[in-house]
Amino acid sequence: MGGGGGCKRRRSPYNSAPIMSTTDPLAWVVHKFGGSSVADAQCFERVAAIVESQHATSHPGTRLAIVLSACRGVTDALLELVALAERQDESWRERLGRLRERHAGLASELLSPPAAAEYAAELTRDLEAISGVLQTTSVMRSAAQAVHDLVAGYGEIWSSRLFQRYLLRRGVRRGLQWLDARGCVTVEWGPLGPTVHWRESRERLAQLLAAEGERDERTLVIPGFIATDPRGVQTTLGRNGSDFSASIFGALLPAAEIHIWTDVDGVLSADPRRVPDATVIDSLSYNEAMELAYFGAKVIHPQTMAPAVGRSIPIWIRNTFAPEKPGTLICARPSSGQPVKGITSIDSVALVNLEGAGMIGVPGTAYRLFGALREEGISVILISQGSSEHSICCAIPQAQAERARTVLQASFARELAEGQIQAVDVTGGQSILAVVGDGMAGMPGIAGKVFGALGNAQINVRAMAQGASERNISVVVDGKDTTRALRAAHASFYLSPHTLSIGIIGPGTVGKVLLDQLAGQRERLAREFKIDLRVRAILRSRHMLLADQEVALPRWREQLEAHAQARDVARFTAHVHADYLPHAVIIDCSADARIAGHYRDWLAAGIHIVTPNKQANSARLEYYEALKAARRASGAHYLYEATVGAGLPVIQTLRDLRETGDEIASIEGIFSGTLAYLFNVYDGTQPFSAIVREAKQRGYTEPDPRDDLSGMDVARKLIILGREMGLPLEIEDVEVASLVPADLVAGNSEQFLTGLSRYDAPMQQRYQAARERGRVLRYVGAVRSDGRATVGLDELDANHPFANIALTDNVVRYATARYCNNPLIVQGPGAGPEVTAGGVFADLLRLATYLGARL
Repeated sequence: MGGGGGCKRRRSPYNSAPIMSTTDPLAWVVHKFGGSSVADAQCFERVAAIVESQHATSHPGTRLAIVLSACRGVTDALLELVALAERQDESWRERLGRLRERHAGLASELLSPPAAAEYAAELTRDLEAISGVLQTTSVMRSAAQAVHDLVAGYGEIWSSRLFQRYLLRRGVRRGLQWLDARGCVTVEWGPLGPTVHWRESRERLAQLLAAEGERDERTLVIPGFIATDPRGVQTTLGRNGSDFSASIFGALLPAAEIHIWTDVDGVLSADPRRVPDATVIDSLSYNEAMELAYFGAKVIHPQTMAPAVGRSIPIWIRNTFAPEKPGTLICARPSSGQPVKGITSIDSVALVNLEGAGMIGVPGTAYRLFGALREEGISVILISQGSSEHSICCAIPQAQAERARTVLQASFARELAEGQIQAVDVTGGQSILAVVGDGMAGMPGIAGKVFGALGNAQINVRAMAQGASERNISVVVDGKDTTRALRAAHASFYLSPHTLSIGIIGPGTVGKVLLDQLAGQRERLAREFKIDLRVRAILRSRHMLLADQEVALPRWREQLEAHAQARDVARFTAHVHADYLPHAVIIDCSADARIAGHYRDWLAAGIHIVTPNKQANSARLEYYEALKAARRASGAHYLYEATVGAGLPVIQTLRDLRETGDEIASIEGIFSGTLAYLFNVYDGTQPFSAIVREAKQRGYTEPDPRDDLSGMDVARKLIILGREMGLPLEIEDVEVASLVPADLVAGNSEQFLTGLSRYDAPMQQRYQAARERGRVLRYVGAVRSDGRATVGLDELDANHPFANIALTDNVVRYATARYCNNPLIVQGPGAGPEVTAGGVFADLLRLATYLGARL
């Protein structure tokens, strides 16, 4: 009547949670609730609601076995009482009183007064029994294991008795029975832990059930953890004993399925404290679960699974606090397309290495090595040996390292003295990382992916082992690298290879628009192209936001205000450059030269950069060359299309021309949307100063219009283009004809605008003279192949390409060997937050394609 090896999933009508598909209407289902699930009165209510939902929505004749742990912390508190009594510390009396208060308080909250009084009377009898045992222990100053087992087992008795009465109060009456596990489960402790006497236990359980009469609908409430030995003396099932109880009762009843309810959503692919992107595994085979549990993952213990495994009973790991979530299914043949199920680790490990030419071809060396360790009681976790037989190494617990060194030096003393074995090396501070999954068997490239991920994260592998089943790949790494190794390996299997950890600097004019654009497109890019753009940090002038997972982009403004921290560029960088995410990119939307000063270090560290900030590429040539060298050395990408022409393909066009062998003679254009606007609007009917003031009011200029009128912004763009042409230009090489009069350079922007009116007449005269010649005024920048670069106000023919453009257009003309008679022109909006942010966004997507994404 077991669940069978298949793992067909269906949706339960209760809590929207998937359960196994059972065909027997009278099949038992075992539910085990851990200590965190029954920590307080509210938790008891939650558990009762789960049980009731099963009765309310399942088929008639539902048979449930509810196995309970002690309330959270009670088992440890009971064992501490024994320890205090052994030390003759009388404080055990006061602590015993606390346990009474806790459980009596729960009863008063959950039960009717008569039921609470009845429960309190039973509780008092138990406490008196415990008190007598502890008094004897205090006199003897020691306690046998039977005493520990007796006292520790009361926690489950108290919680289960309370829960049975609470269910009764809530109306669960038909077939409700408190079943004392000591009356039916018989175990005998041996070297490998408790062994169940199945035949005797099954017979005793049948008698207990028969005593209540045969019923279709039944609900058993059972204390976990406790049992009796063959002499009838109370014992326990050890740590994780309540899980073991659930598995035992699953086999005894027998059950169609077992649900282990805890405080997590299921078995996770990694430890979430170390790997923030750990995810719930949908299904595991028994073997996968055992492998993960052995290597430290929080899965049901292999020994406790054994009874369920023997009968192929599916096991669910579920969350009491989120019962609507599906959890993890553990069964014989799971249906899952993920080849790797989990990545976990064992810390505090030492690596023992025995090495020497005298070992080659000598039989029995491994036998002597492991025999010596066995005699000393030292556990071997992992074994690795090269086919040359020149060395053999194994991993052992760190705490046993020095004992291992001593015993092996003694065992191989003669070989060491004669030089047949060079050394017995013991290296502490190591960790074992294990990658587990049945789907790895026969699938090429899995091992390569593991080692590639570790290599990319700069993790050195000291030793490795893989069994013939190919279910587990284990590697030994330095303990200080464990978290980084876990994150790197996990990312290689569980994250999109196109996952980018993004930090955005400057959520101002351009940056805020970019964040909104990302918010609008992120889901589509993830769905259609598997591009995972994670904005994890935002930096502004005084504050920053760091998000563990990612910033919720639709609410980035609120999050930035609510969770702002003091600005710290180093912390911001370290956060973005997370070692568990495949790629890191910083998007600098500021115009800050200090931020640009970090570019070289970021590129050297392998951080990609996308920016519209012109400061770095127009800085001193020495720094510019250092940027390129850092980028080449690390392989990082540096994209800055939006530094010239906002979203126009100005730089990419230049690169395409040069990379295909064209020779650039000159590049000239109108590179300032502000200045394009001013000279498109200015027609002599209004003073030039009034046009500038109006443009400022409309937001077409910088807060200080001199930043536009000085021509330095255009000069920086020419430096960028000139260097792309291969010219070693410095900013002082550019001949700039500023529109800011010398006597107005100082002072604030209002003083400048007021003073500018004194120069309206000269500008009017220049405009009229050009008009009389049939020409127009345009502010033009040009750079030529001979290195000459100029910026200034030019007179152009009325039919010149630069003479007829939209108000804020940029226009760039390339004169090349190919485009000599009819130069190539790129024209379009070259200013404004939306188009600039769009250019930055396009660079970000271009970066994703460089990293392997397909758009």
